Amino acid sequence: MNLAGMIDHTLLRADATKAEITKLTEEAKKYKFASVCVNPTWVAYSAEQLSGTEVKVCTVIGFPLGASTSAVKAFETKDAIANGATEVDMVVNIAALKDGNDELVENDIKAVVDAAAGKAIVKVIIETCLISDEEKERACRLAVQAGADFVKTSTGFSTGGATAEDVALMRKTVGERAGVKASGGVRSLEDMQKMIEAGANRIGASSGVKIMEGGRSDSSY
Repeated sequence: MNLAGMIDHTLLRADATKAEITKLTEEAKKYKFASVCVNPTWVAYSAEQLSGTEVKVCTVIGFPLGASTSAVKAFETKDAIANGATEVDMVVNIAALKDGNDELVENDIKAVVDAAAGKAIVKVIIETCLISDEEKERACRLAVQAGADFVKTSTGFSTGGATAEDVALMRKTVGERAGVKASGGVRSLEDMQKMIEAGANRIGASSGVKIMEGGRSDSSY
């Protein structure tokens, strides 16, 4: 199993500097991670740094609250793709999900899927720490119905991150219709293996290097 090829090497801190983003891209090239996941402001620079490699550039949409309007999320998606992103991780409208407004949730996701227009993989962050199991299942179903490629556990910026139990529930719900990305708190090879065993086929982590070296990070993402 190519573990490195399953990792989105992530740096989403607000205070991340250019030097840190450069280091992130260099590490991604060295270990051949699936992608780097950076904030939208760093997409063009990361794409430039990774040009000619197989490492993708992933960014976040409506992050971290998911409370932007669908039009704004769609614009962010188009802008990110124009700047070189080929994967986008959008945050679901969590309030609408909790209110039972499935139509808004699905249309919100579909706005991003349509904006991506097949030019970028769309992952839907459902922020598992804030919702019930029923809401997790419903969010996953709506993401699949809207045409998303992946469902994802967490932003890493809320009250909790990925758990093997949530990953298993998400995998059971989507079956083989979508990928499952575990993110938030995956800090070691052991953590990663637990997520894979539960059904994850992509891992979001700022601890990619530590994971590949068999160590453990104290990072929250």
